[in-house]
Amino acid sequence: MTRYSVARDRHELIATWGTGDGDLAAGIATAPAGADVGSLLALARALTQLSTAVWRTYTHPASAAGSLEPNSEGWRREEERKQFSEVVDAISRPNLPSGGTLVVSYSSLLESAHRVGRALHRLGDTRLVEAVAAEAAAELAAVESAELGDLSGRSQQAVLLSREDASPVQVAAADHLLQQDPFGPDELFREVDPTAASVAAAHWLAAAAEVTGEASGLDPNQVVLEADNIEELPHESPTLVLGLINDGVSPYDAVTSLVRHAMQVTDGVLPDPTALREQLEDLHETLARYSGEEEPDLTDVALRLTPLDPQRPACDLLEDLLTGIHGCWLLHSEYDDLSHADADDVEEWDDARAELEQNRSRERFAQLVRDTATRHRGRLI
Repeated sequence: MTRYSVARDRHELIATWGTGDGDLAAGIATAPAGADVGSLLALARALTQLSTAVWRTYTHPASAAGSLEPNSEGWRREEERKQFSEVVDAISRPNLPSGGTLVVSYSSLLESAHRVGRALHRLGDTRLVEAVAAEAAAELAAVESAELGDLSGRSQQAVLLSREDASPVQVAAADHLLQQDPFGPDELFREVDPTAASVAAAHWLAAAAEVTGEASGLDPNQVVLEADNIEELPHESPTLVLGLINDGVSPYDAVTSLVRHAMQVTDGVLPDPTALREQLEDLHETLARYSGEEEPDLTDVALRLTPLDPQRPACDLLEDLLTGIHGCWLLHSEYDDLSHADADDVEEWDDARAELEQNRSRERFAQLVRDTATRHRGRLI
């Protein structure tokens, strides 16, 4: 989302947003020198709240809710998204107190726009109203662009957000980047929505696991866990995704279900009480087995509600999946005959020779993964 602040010395309203490389800033307008700073701060706060509500329609689209029946979650999200057309008018002509009462909109997005309008009304500057209305229109346009899979300009802030759905355009863009570098180029974090990037990365991780399983003779679903014995890896979420894909779940469904679950936890919702009960029962049995106690003490035992970072689940999952691909290479290199062709004189290698052999090993592995990902491309489409 875009955050708004005030440069007190210049009475200037400023917008800032993240890009994946760092934050950008743009001046929105300068208020008259005599404008109350407290009122300007209230305006900045209201604009930040509006941006939060606007971008929530992107991160929580109606398409991810399942049902669009009246009064369902999907229906409410769809109705909220329809308020985009009313935002600028609400800013220019907000609901104001009248006769001791105030009309408040049921829509949090539209009510946020009315709050911006009321903050502007208190400042009483026509030029400021026009500038803020134009700024709101630009923010709405950024979300609309992101929904279409275009993350250029201000829409680039979507690379920092977790979304319950994934744009096919963005999935294709991520797949193209991984085709160039199966280990995950930096552009994946700067140019692609992280949920969509994770969908593509899940497909490529499955290909990497298959290649590694063939070389090692190990179960492809367990290769990332096995690689953890070579180098410490965040193996839980990659292993979970590999298991889901092996069971016939598409990369899209595997990723979006994990991200959606974590986002619900972030919102303070317990999405699957039955699964949590099973986790608790498993934990109880495990502790009882190792402690020898029939009723082990759970007082100091913590149980994670999601394997992902609930503050940034899609970005966290993307990092884990790419690390999983790296782990597959680590394990594959242990069984790659070509990489051990000169093992007898390995003690004579200097750093340059070792680096060259490592790069060759990575490229051989990358090409095998490309071939396998291409062969199973149907699961990504």
